[in-house]
Amino acid sequence: MLTIDFNRLDICPNDRILDIGCGEGRHTIRAAQEPDTICTGADFGFDNLVQTREKLKFHEKINDLSCRDWNLSTMDITALPFADNSFDVVICSEVLEHIPDDAKAMSELVRIVKPGKTLAISVPRSWPEKICWQLSDDYFNANMGHVRIYQKKALIQAIETLGPMFTGSHFAHSIHAPYWWLKCLVGPNRTDSTLVNLYHRILVWDLMKKPKITTFVDRLLNPILGKSLVLYFKKPLEH
Repeated sequence: MLTIDFNRLDICPNDRILDIGCGEGRHTIRAAQEPDTICTGADFGFDNLVQTREKLKFHEKINDLSCRDWNLSTMDITALPFADNSFDVVICSEVLEHIPDDAKAMSELVRIVKPGKTLAISVPRSWPEKICWQLSDDYFNANMGHVRIYQKKALIQAIETLGPMFTGSHFAHSIHAPYWWLKCLVGPNRTDSTLVNLYHRILVWDLMKKPKITTFVDRLLNPILGKSLVLYFKKPLEH
């Protein structure tokens, strides 16, 4: 289930790609399918990296990776262990909403992108997120939960203030928004809701089978119902 549109990343052979806050590796795996790239998946949680490693090893076995090399590491987004201008593409998907010091995190993301290269960020879209907050206190009070709701214009301005130029946006995962509303309504930590579990099975089926009907519905409804806001930036060339 990709949130970032890789067609917008302008990836070339020999590019270095960082997926920061990679979770269980969905974007890291996709990045490692780009020919002759060097891909790094990073996350605060070690268990997430274990899952990502297992998935990457599986894709290696079926010859589904085209990268020159991949690596994984635990790290803190507010103190990234990389030199300035280290990466051609930096992906940060569904991470900033978890970070108390998001200004420092944004500064670090911009710092490590090479001039002329791409930074892609996604966060929960404001109005679907507000419904989740209204339906359940547990949704945002949980450990490592969401600590803020972003407005599109304000987030773009916050990134552009650091230097990068906004180049485009879109929304993603419209069919996931009602699932989270339903989950928040019954209680986000409950596992015994028949309706929630049925909806989850549908989402897993969509993820595994990629049927045309759900792909069509998702794309059709994304401008209205898309749960994720996805933003793309270019770091200006240095003079």
